[in-house]
Amino acid sequence: MRRWWWLVLALAMLAGPAGAADYPTRPVTIIVPFPPGGGVDAMARVVADKLSAAFKQQFVVDNRGGAGGTLGTRAVKTAAPDGYTLLLGHTGTISINPTLYPQAGIDPKKDFEAIGLVANFPVALLAHPSFPSKTIGEFIDHARKNPGKLNVGTSAVGTGGYMTAELFKSLTGTEFQIIPYKGTAPVMNDLLGGHVPVAFGVLPPALGNIKGGNLRAIGVTSLKRWSGLPDVPTFDESGLPKFESVLRYGLLAPAGTPKDIVDKLSAELRKLADSPEVQERVRNEGGDVISSTAEEYKQDIIAEDAKWGGLVKKLNLKVE
Repeated sequence: MRRWWWLVLALAMLAGPAGAADYPTRPVTIIVPFPPGGGVDAMARVVADKLSAAFKQQFVVDNRGGAGGTLGTRAVKTAAPDGYTLLLGHTGTISINPTLYPQAGIDPKKDFEAIGLVANFPVALLAHPSFPSKTIGEFIDHARKNPGKLNVGTSAVGTGGYMTAELFKSLTGTEFQIIPYKGTAPVMNDLLGGHVPVAFGVLPPALGNIKGGNLRAIGVTSLKRWSGLPDVPTFDESGLPKFESVLRYGLLAPAGTPKDIVDKLSAELRKLADSPEVQERVRNEGGDVISSTAEEYKQDIIAEDAKWGGLVKKLNLKVE
């Protein structure tokens, strides 16, 4: 009996843990750390649909909102590292929140295995038609000639729009009043009503009014022009070289997830970028499809954490 036991043990050691060869053998959960609706949820459903079809196994979206995205993110951090619990992360939860929320208990560089990037969502400088500045350069001149007098709307403190405004101030040396709103909708309402002349915000809520002439997009913060508004220049080409402030979306797994499973997911994820259907779905949400290897996403997380975490510390921003 003892010899049989040692034979079984030896075979188990040779086989090691279940790897990518038969992965996945059961449904996979993709946790979205926000309620249904919005960009993170939309990207997760695009990924879930395509991975379900590719692996012939169900990838299920599980919305776990709370604490600005930190609750759902922590749930993935502490999940079993077996490839069956994944995170649809984005710049807010991975690069801003760990520093913004002192109690977040998240280190994006240590707590997760990067699988791959999915999409870029630019922020835009939006203006009421009556606002005189037509270019980024003119906006900077206007702000410098009226230090502290210009009101600029954004979504809440710590969000992409707000952090973009702070980054812009930091890099250009301009002074203006940032007016943070509780959400995107009230920013757009006050911008349309002329209560704030300009705002930094994501594009989907503004698209109809931009095309209808009720709002004007002065520039976008991605290094490449957004495919949904190809005539709107980037900040980079408007006199601010390499200025970039985008919301990046990517897929992650708990730290310790086997490399062969990560590589298998990453390879399949990269195929999404070539799908016209996926490109259209992402464009309709206000972004563009991008792809990366797991290592490229890992390096991007390190760079974005330094960029946004550093800015949060510089501004001494905290959300308890």
